[in-house]
Amino acid sequence: MNLSLHFTKEEFEHSDTAKRKGIDNTIPEYLINAAIETAEMMQAIRQHLSSVKAQPVPIRISSAYRCSELNTAIGSAVTSDHVRMQAVDFTAPSFGTPYEVAKELAKVHEMLGIKQLIYEYGSWIHVSRSSPSKLINKIITIDKTGVHAGIVKG
Repeated sequence: MNLSLHFTKEEFEHSDTAKRKGIDNTIPEYLINAAIETAEMMQAIRQHLSSVKAQPVPIRISSAYRCSELNTAIGSAVTSDHVRMQAVDFTAPSFGTPYEVAKELAKVHEMLGIKQLIYEYGSWIHVSRSSPSKLINKIITIDKTGVHAGIVKG
């Protein structure tokens, strides 16, 4: 099932950890509208990156929906936006490194509907449609040394 032009429900549900542990990570019916809204945000991100690069920029999703059982299994916070289908972790290698993607998205996050942008461990980008409880956490970098305001190269 397509949630948007380039994103499917199956992509949002996929988890190697869920498969390995036998966890059913199917998006429940009551979260389908949230999944569609998140897919539309991801579509806007893909379109923006493609426009900047002047060529199609596919997105590789590493984590979108996480049922509570999966979220606990990976050690994520119970307040994770992934459980409410409002967040996606991804890379876009044909655009550039995760750092380059995060720097570009930080410039236009509001226009794209991104309410939180995190550059994580130098490896992926986390975006959410949910505003963080503290304004300082709107655009941050998380690495092995801690949490830093803004997008910071490690």
